[in-house]
Amino acid sequence: MIPSTPNPAPFPRPPRVRLAGVDIDPFTEQDVIAHVVAELNSGRGGHIITPNIDICASVAKDPVSRRLLRQAEVVVADGMPLVWASKLRGTPLPERVTGADLIWSLSKAAARHGFPVYLLGGPPGVAEQAADELGAYHPGLEVCGVDAPPYDFAETREGRDLVRRAVIEAEPRIAFVGLGFPKQDRLIASLRDDLPDTWFVGCGSAIAFAAGTARRAPEWMRASGLEWMFRLLGEPGRLAGRYLIDDLPFAARLLTRALTHRLLRHYP
Repeated sequence: MIPSTPNPAPFPRPPRVRLAGVDIDPFTEQDVIAHVVAELNSGRGGHIITPNIDICASVAKDPVSRRLLRQAEVVVADGMPLVWASKLRGTPLPERVTGADLIWSLSKAAARHGFPVYLLGGPPGVAEQAADELGAYHPGLEVCGVDAPPYDFAETREGRDLVRRAVIEAEPRIAFVGLGFPKQDRLIASLRDDLPDTWFVGCGSAIAFAAGTARRAPEWMRASGLEWMFRLLGEPGRLAGRYLIDDLPFAARLLTRALTHRLLRHYP
């Protein structure tokens, strides 16, 4: 393990943009990669969270989730409504940055710089498939471990300790944790003291996407903010209540407030 050193200056960063009670870094995907590589080379770890409307709606109701967001070193918008709202407010975020994209771009950087990665999440066998796919695209990538814990592992101390020990013993420099928010981020918070020079990415379904066992929305749906519809059509029973009752009204309120803020600023 590389000891943490305070000497090199941190990666320069602009002020965060506050949206829906969440402070978001105005980073491009390439900014995230540059930041993580610089921090890893300096012996510093961190935590990346990629909030979308669903996560923002959860954070608005849950103080524990809010604390997780505040403690993360990098928070980037995985959700076009957040990007739209930032532009309406006059504090534009440069682009959407998703865990499903970061798993590829950070793995490419890891292969180039020799940082071992760890994949945690998905059904049995999926992390292994993702490791094979990532390694095929990025020759030289070292996957130092994979794990697919049972869905209820976090309900017992024994289950949590088993998962934590496996990650700690593998000593990754980058760990992709795809267990869904906030479960994945609570686990990450519990690992930070043991692996202070590791970067953790809360990546949701990214491991399954990388493995090819789950389909992402077409590019045009992602760019137009309709990825939620693609997922809803694929899993209506699980997602209908959350997306239609909670998330859509939340997004509408966010955009309305951003538009009102813009109008009041220009026409007081």
